[in-house]
Amino acid sequence: MGSDPSPARVVADADVLAVDLLVGGDARAALDHVREHSWVTLVASDHLLDEAAAVIRELGDDDLARDWRARVEEACTLVDHPAEDRPALAAAYRGGAMHLLTLDEFLLSASAGANIRKRVETSVRHPRAFATLFDAESLYREVVSGEYPGPDRDPRA
Repeated sequence: MGSDPSPARVVADADVLAVDLLVGGDARAALDHVREHSWVTLVASDHLLDEAAAVIRELGDDDLARDWRARVEEACTLVDHPAEDRPALAAAYRGGAMHLLTLDEFLLSASAGANIRKRVETSVRHPRAFATLFDAESLYREVVSGEYPGPDRDPRA
């Protein structure tokens, strides 16, 4: 059973996690929004992190993948799901994430989005769209309430 959905919970697919580390761009901009606010949670699973680490290992090296994995585990909330589930979707469902960031064209398609929304309250977005549309002030008022104090963490720390 999944957690209650929250707009302050975000899953980044393995491709987005790897691009964030290795390239930057839209993936980094999107995940920086998550990292710079303590009240926004990055949700993942061991299976999802395994996929991202494999890409990082292939394009980088073992040390980079191992160091990245240790850091990201500290920075996210891990959830469990069956091994046969699609990791990003399962992490979103199990972790109550209302945002799933991906570069996967299939998941970004209108038909996939409609099918996903029938089952879970998750919006699938390209990192560029998330980075562009992210409104920390209004999200803060909805999730935390009160006056938005601005970012409270360094996304590079």
